[in-house]
Amino acid sequence: MANLRAGLIGLGMMGRHHGRVLGSLPGVDLVAVADPGGDVHGVAGGRPVLENIEQLIEQGLDYCMVAVPTIYHEEVGLALAEAGVHAIIEKPLAQDTPAATKVAEAFEAKGLVGAVGHIERYNPSLQEARRRLEAGDLGDVYQVTTRRQGPFPARIADVGVVKDLGTHDIDLTAWVTQQTFTAVAARTAYKSGREHEDLVAVTGQLSNGVVTNHLVNWLSPLKERVTIITGEKGAFVADTLTADLTFYANGEVQTTWDDIANFRGVSEGDVVRYAISKPEPLRVEHEQFRDAVLGKDTDIVTMKQGLETVRVAEACIESAKTGQTVTL
Repeated sequence: MANLRAGLIGLGMMGRHHGRVLGSLPGVDLVAVADPGGDVHGVAGGRPVLENIEQLIEQGLDYCMVAVPTIYHEEVGLALAEAGVHAIIEKPLAQDTPAATKVAEAFEAKGLVGAVGHIERYNPSLQEARRRLEAGDLGDVYQVTTRRQGPFPARIADVGVVKDLGTHDIDLTAWVTQQTFTAVAARTAYKSGREHEDLVAVTGQLSNGVVTNHLVNWLSPLKERVTIITGEKGAFVADTLTADLTFYANGEVQTTWDDIANFRGVSEGDVVRYAISKPEPLRVEHEQFRDAVLGKDTDIVTMKQGLETVRVAEACIESAKTGQTVTL
């Protein structure tokens, strides 16, 4: 069977990583890349460097990776759908709900495989957490808390922290719990002099009653990517920077030494950091999408799911503007 012919548009910070993976992915030939600004990071590796999506489509692609700025996702996505080319589009799916709806509907109407690059879903720590939640290791889930903070990335100019970083937490929370958001209440701040928000705090509720909290900012010198899932048997802590998953069990042994009980809490149980395989999330994401194009049963972030994530993100922004809880 011939290899799939893949293209890549957008050769910036994320595009160069996609190019590295696509250039070495079994069963796939990266035939050309495109960016109106040229190949400043040397992604092409001797392949043709084109200027736009139309030229890339002319290469006879089976599928395309879209890593252009968010404001161009709609334009590029619709062109690929019209040409009958499968596509994976970097998160978020598009700049707003109407645009994301158009893209998702266009791919569905053509019967194409469309996915969104919410890479955190493929982090080994969250993959293992999802597997253990399904196995009942945590019992009923009560709360999901995420913290995602770090320095301001100068490369992001077209969206704020909610649609850039916050969409990671929206997607991974819905995916790991297999629930949907039903309400959000948020507050934002503008501290760096930019048009868009650079800090958000969100409280949410999921369809089965799980309460969520998400703290996201571009203002901290500390880079943090942590998800805490609390349930009836204890808590999972997933650190997606190190891909570690740790289980803090509820205690079954009473602490009778009062000083220690006051310091540590009376319900502390075993603490286990799981030994898990740690493949690169970006490579897993591309392997899953390649297999989806081949018609195999895979776990991709569908455009329908990507659209729902954009809706939740916009509900967070609306809540911050109005000071009201937004029901989804």
